[in-house]
Amino acid sequence: MSENSKRSVVVERTSGGRFVATNTRGESIGFGTSADGGPAGFTPVELLLAAIGGCTAVDVDAATGRHAEPTEFSVAVTGDKISDGQGNRMTNLQVTFSVAFPDVEGAERARAILPRAVKASHDRLCTVSRTVEIGTPVTATVASA
Repeated sequence: MSENSKRSVVVERTSGGRFVATNTRGESIGFGTSADGGPAGFTPVELLLAAIGGCTAVDVDAATGRHAEPTEFSVAVTGDKISDGQGNRMTNLQVTFSVAFPDVEGAERARAILPRAVKASHDRLCTVSRTVEIGTPVTATVASA
């Protein structure tokens, strides 16, 4: 592994059930739970779904967008949250693309490569869905204060 392979975020508590994640470039996103009955914003599970959809959307947009600008481009990501003998987890993850191109030069090429781009993203390019699908150990430690 090289120094360029390292990715990180810092998650900080802002109030009860609310957190903000900040990356090394200073960008941040808030999320949490609705423990107090108020709006939760994004939950951690929804952020996971967004990460899967966003990662594959970036791959597919790069492949198709060089040929034609889409008139519609959305990615729906769904799954079932369950609790069983293995604990809480998501199953039945499904990524569905809805992409349309206008009748302009390059649009036929973009339409033709769309299925291959989705497959390539799923099979080898999207780091997020590849990590989820293949699995990787996660360690948790407590830093001494």
